[in-house]
Amino acid sequence: MDKMKKVLMVAFHYPPFSGGSGVHRTLKFTRYLPQFGWQPIVLTASRQAYRSQLNGQREIPHGIEIARAFALDTKRHLSFRGKYLQSLALPDQWISWWPSAVAVGLTLIRRHRPKVIWSTYPIATAHLIALTLHRLTGIPWVADFRDPMTDTDPQTGQEYPLDPRIRQANRWIEVPTIKHCARAVVTTQGTLSMYVDRFRAIPEKRWTVIPNGYDEEDFAAAEREVLPRTSKGNPATFVHSGLLYPHARDPKSFFTALADLRRTRAISASAVKIILRATGYDDFYRQQIRDYGIEDIVFLEPPIPYREALVEMLSADGLLLFQGSSCNMQIPAKLYECLRAQRPIFAMTDPAGDTAAVLRSEGMEFVVSLDCKQEIAENFMRFLSAGNGRQDRRSPDRHSRKTRTRELAALLSSVVTT
Repeated sequence: MDKMKKVLMVAFHYPPFSGGSGVHRTLKFTRYLPQFGWQPIVLTASRQAYRSQLNGQREIPHGIEIARAFALDTKRHLSFRGKYLQSLALPDQWISWWPSAVAVGLTLIRRHRPKVIWSTYPIATAHLIALTLHRLTGIPWVADFRDPMTDTDPQTGQEYPLDPRIRQANRWIEVPTIKHCARAVVTTQGTLSMYVDRFRAIPEKRWTVIPNGYDEEDFAAAEREVLPRTSKGNPATFVHSGLLYPHARDPKSFFTALADLRRTRAISASAVKIILRATGYDDFYRQQIRDYGIEDIVFLEPPIPYREALVEMLSADGLLLFQGSSCNMQIPAKLYECLRAQRPIFAMTDPAGDTAAVLRSEGMEFVVSLDCKQEIAENFMRFLSAGNGRQDRRSPDRHSRKTRTRELAALLSSVVTT
C-alpha cells in the first residue's frame, strides 16, 4: 500500500450520509482505486452535517483513511425560528466546512504527500476547499463537476440554480475551478459540450467525461436475497428509488395521469402499486397524492439501506425514472442501476436529452415527456400491457463502477505525469 500513489479526495457525500445515490460515486471510487494503483484518503464532513444517516460504516472499504472536518448545516444548526442569514448558506448550507476542511486537508497533505487532489460537486464548498488546498500547495487538482454548477435552459432561458444568490456564488467558484484545475470531469456529453462552448479559452484536453454507473458486486449480493416472484393476487409493483425534486423531477403529471386512469377504471389499487422511495419531499407530495385520490395506489416510503433498495428494485415489476427537460445535459446516477437491474423501465424524460439517448442505446422503448399527462397515461397503459419480462443487458461491464474507476485512475496518472 505504501508504494501506491495517493489521492486526497474531498467529498461531502460519504457514508453514513443518506439521501441520494450520488454518495456512491465517491464510495465506489474509493473501493476500486487501490486495484489500479491509487490509495484514497477521504476528506469529508463531520456527521452532524448530515440530515439523514444510515448505518453505512460497513460499506466503507477496509483500509481507507477518512478525516471528518467540522461542518454544520446552516439551515438546521444556525437558524432561529426557521430563519437564518443567507450569507451563511452560500454557496450552500455547508460553507462552515470550508475553513476546518482546509486545516485538516493541510495536515493530511503533510502526512501523506498525495500526488493529486480530487474534489466532487454537487456541494460547491468541496470545490472551494480543493481550490484553496491546490493554491496553497501546488498539488495538481482534478475537479469532478458531474453536472453543471450553473446552467441556462436553452428552451426557456431559465437560469440555474434558481436562487440568483446561489447562482452567483456558484459562478464565483466555477470560474477559478476551471481555470486552476488540471482536469475537469463531467458525467455526460451534453455537459461537456456546454462547458467547452462556454469556456472557449480553456484547452479541450482539460475536459473529460466519466459517467456514473452501477456496482456489480452490490447487485450480485442483492440478487442472492431476491425472493421468487409471485404475482398471483398481487398488484404489479413499480418503483422509483431516490430524490424527486419539485422542479427537475416533478411527478405531478404522472400523478394526474394515474388519477385519470383510475377515474376511467383503466387501473385500480388491486392491479397497480407505485412505490416512491426516499423522495426527499414526502410532505410536499403526500398532499398532492391525497388531492388526486391515488393514495391507495401511490405510496411514499422512507429511505432504507442501499442493499435493501437494490433488492426492492430487482423484485419490482418495473422501474420508474423522472427527469425534466431542464436537466437534458444530466443523467441521473440511478439510471445505470435501473439498467443493471434488468427490469422494464418507464422513463419520463425529454426524448431529446442525454438520459433518453442512453435509454435508446440500450433498447428501451418507453421514453415519454415528463410534463405531458396524456402521453404518460397512454404509454403507461402500453407499458402495463407489455408485461414484466427480464431486460437483457447489451454490455454487462460497460456501465460498471469498476470500469469508471479504471478511467479515473488513468486520468489521475496522466495528471501526475504531465
